[in-house]
Amino acid sequence: MSLTNIYHLRRVADTSSKACLICFKPSTSVLITPDNKDFFYVCPAHLQDRHFCSAIVDTDGEAAREKEKKMAEEIEKVKKEYEEKQKRKKEKKSDKDEKDKEKEKDEKKGDSKDSNSNDEKERDDKIDSIKKGDSESKTDNSPRVFALHKTFYQMRIDRLRGIEMAKRNQERMKNPSLFPSVPKKDL
Repeated sequence: MSLTNIYHLRRVADTSSKACLICFKPSTSVLITPDNKDFFYVCPAHLQDRHFCSAIVDTDGEAAREKEKKMAEEIEKVKKEYEEKQKRKKEKKSDKDEKDKEKEKDEKKGDSKDSNSNDEKERDDKIDSIKKGDSESKTDNSPRVFALHKTFYQMRIDRLRGIEMAKRNQERMKNPSLFPSVPKKDL
């Protein structure tokens, strides 16, 4: 049985948490091999322990994340510039509209302008809050690929071998030709 010493970190729901391999506390972090042959639950604190495992740095992945981060910053910058241009256009338009509305206001003396500006402010506040919520989204920059320390890796191999041997023994026990037959002659 060949088992690679590469484990990927996965998260599960809080309701699916199970005991950590080391400290037996409930954990939602799972280390799993790429071929799904072996997995176990482990606390995030143990992932920081250099005597338990070490992170495998993915340089291509890091470069891709950096590129993605720069793109997101550029997009945000372009959005801000666009919003500023739109505000300037609104201000110019509102200045012209204000002059026209002042004339109408003198004639009508209505409060329609105030209600429109309040609606616009509320809409802008909602948009800003949505944007802030998106920017504050949780980003986890912790490593996702690990290699176990040699003793823990050997422990996982021994466990898998034991399971495989137990399965083989169960199959042998089910085979009737394994047992000796009853003697046919009288002694």
